[in-house]
Amino acid sequence: MPDRIALRGLRARGYHGVFDHERRDGQDFVIDVVLAVDTRAAARDDDLTQTVHYGELADRLVHVVQGEPVNLVETLADRLAAVCLAEPRVAEVEVTVHKPHAPIPHPFDDVTVTILRRRHEQLG
Repeated sequence: MPDRIALRGLRARGYHGVFDHERRDGQDFVIDVVLAVDTRAAARDDDLTQTVHYGELADRLVHVVQGEPVNLVETLADRLAAVCLAEPRVAEVEVTVHKPHAPIPHPFDDVTVTILRRRHEQLG
C-alpha cells in the first residue's frame, strides 16, 4: 500500500458552472487531493526531489481552477487529477472538489464531487 500525501482545503476562485451568472461572477472552490506516493526514498535520503513538492503542485492546481471555465465540477475534478498524475511519483489520486456556493435554492453546507484516478488508467 503506497504512502499518502494529502493537500486539503486549497482555495481558488473559478468561473465554472452551467449558469451564466456562475461564468460571469465566479465563486470560490475548495480542493482536496490525496496522492498515493512511495515516500521511502525521500524519507531515507531526506530529499525533496524524491517526493512530491506539494507547494508547487498547489500552484498548478490553483492555475487549473482559475483557468478555462467548464460546465461540470466532474470535468474540473478530472482536470485536477490529470495535473496530479503528471507528477511521475504519483500512482493514484483522489480529488474532491467542493462547491460550497453552488446555486441551490435550499440551505446546504457543501456540494462535492470526488473522483479516483490511477496512473495505469491514464496511460491506457
